[in-house]
Amino acid sequence: MARVGRECSKRMQKSVIEVHHLYKAYQTAAGDFPVLKDVNLQVLAGDYVAIMGPSGSGKSTFMNILGCLDMPTAGSYVLDGYAVATMAADQVAKVRNQTIGFVFQGFNLLARASLLDNVALPLVYAGVSKEERHARARVLLEKVGLSKHMHSHPNQISGGQQQRVAIARALVNQPRLILADEPTGNLDSTTSEEIMAIFDSLNQEGITIVLVTHETDIAEHAKRQVRFLDGKIVQDTGSASSVAGSEYV
Repeated sequence: MARVGRECSKRMQKSVIEVHHLYKAYQTAAGDFPVLKDVNLQVLAGDYVAIMGPSGSGKSTFMNILGCLDMPTAGSYVLDGYAVATMAADQVAKVRNQTIGFVFQGFNLLARASLLDNVALPLVYAGVSKEERHARARVLLEKVGLSKHMHSHPNQISGGQQQRVAIARALVNQPRLILADEPTGNLDSTTSEEIMAIFDSLNQEGITIVLVTHETDIAEHAKRQVRFLDGKIVQDTGSASSVAGSEYV
């Protein structure tokens, strides 16, 4: 009975990501080259998912589609209740800005801007006043332990600290979902664990996290591991997709 109750609760829980029969191919001189083949996945609010797989398995393309940075050739993607393919480009940009926080392996910080301005940057595009931008950025820099460095520039801090700044920047729009692409790929093992402790804490606060990693120990922080091979999902250790599988398989 307890198991049935948990499954019913998951059915009622809102999906942040729903991917239905996703297919992606790139056009080449030799014809279409398929990268994703009939991918189905549901990620519920509050989930914590690690995407794994060898190079060329399709996981990076999949993450680009989840981040609305690329579009599928066929199939559908529903982000926080919005069918992405049906929206105009400006609508997609707005939903992406409001819903998703991005964290990249290379940090992607502006070298000539202070840490405060780097964290506040997404709020510029959201039309938030400078005073409010800086107030929210200060809170988040304190959250990741860098309030003393807010006026420093990226080249004045370590790689691990730069990734903390990138996480703070990803949080500044108060997203429901964080997409992280190899967030510890450029870091040593000790610093990687410190960064993952931040992700763990954010997930405990209710933020949905989907990250790509090659490292098993990093993937073990997630509640669920999804493994890609040759453009298909070949393993999913979580139960969200199986609970809702009848809805879209």
